Amino acid sequence: MMRSDETSNACAGAGLLSIVLPCLNEAAVLPATFDRLSLMSSTLAEWGLDYELVFVNDGSTDETPELLDRLASADARVRVVHLARNFGHQAAVSAGLLVARGEVVAIMDADLQDPPEVLPAFLGKWREGFQVVYAIRRNRKEGALKRAAYWTFYRLLNAISEISIPLDSGDFCLLDRSAVDMLNQLPERQRFVRGLRTWIGLKQIGVEYERDARQAGKPSYTAGKLIRLAVDGLVSFSNVPLKLVTRLGVLSLLASFIMGLWVSYAFLYDKQTLRGWTSTACLILFMGSVQMISLGIIGEYLSRIFVEVKGRPTFLIARITQRRDGEDVGENADDHANERVRTRREANR
Repeated sequence: MMRSDETSNACAGAGLLSIVLPCLNEAAVLPATFDRLSLMSSTLAEWGLDYELVFVNDGSTDETPELLDRLASADARVRVVHLARNFGHQAAVSAGLLVARGEVVAIMDADLQDPPEVLPAFLGKWREGFQVVYAIRRNRKEGALKRAAYWTFYRLLNAISEISIPLDSGDFCLLDRSAVDMLNQLPERQRFVRGLRTWIGLKQIGVEYERDARQAGKPSYTAGKLIRLAVDGLVSFSNVPLKLVTRLGVLSLLASFIMGLWVSYAFLYDKQTLRGWTSTACLILFMGSVQMISLGIIGEYLSRIFVEVKGRPTFLIARITQRRDGEDVGENADDHANERVRTRREANR
């Protein structure tokens, strides 16, 4: 293992790759993740790159914070960003991007479902001039129901989105510093990173890979969180649901007009009054359902406006831990990173 001063000299003579890893209760898998990433050092050196590991502790309640601090104490390449509480996966990714110092930045999950061995393929595309290299999941080692849900979500999002978001692409990616700076400038609080990554434009390309099964521990993304993420993506990058409300209203008006003509014709020409309380009840229930769904869709958009207007930051950093000159340092470990955090907060006011 390199000493801290040796690492600093290596960084001075090579480019720096920052690897951002959001963590929530990942104690069971973190040692394996660290070992797999450390084995990549010689491969990255062949690319003329040193690296730093930016672990973002997103309010973990297990042994993750202590384990990350021990890794930071032992290896100067490890930096740990402790958030003040659990802000969510996308907020943790955003925090890592804000703190990362590299000229190129990779985002990957800490559970090893995103294999580090794919990084050289990403770097190859980056060296070809691509500023955003995203991973396309060729295969998922998950249950059939979950795979079907992901498949449906990505195609629905691509169909109604205002931008063409690549199919089956998650947060696993490699970003040039220019792309990272653009993402950090975006002021919105509720962030759907893979959508924002597409929205900024630049020169992008996808690389297919086999998504591995989780190595250890339990997934932090529950079904409820996945649904919430899907809604965030659909609402953040499309106004089609709002247009759907209008179209439902027009169709309901047209249906009621036709029904009114039918009732009037039956009364005036057939001299009969149409009866049937069951059909009336069904019609009332149908219209009530349409109205409630419409209000729910409008409410989703209003809730996001409410969050943006309040102006609260996406995340709060409690402290940043890393080793400098053989010592552990806490909140002020990286003055430059903390200054970027303060600048981001000022810009978002």
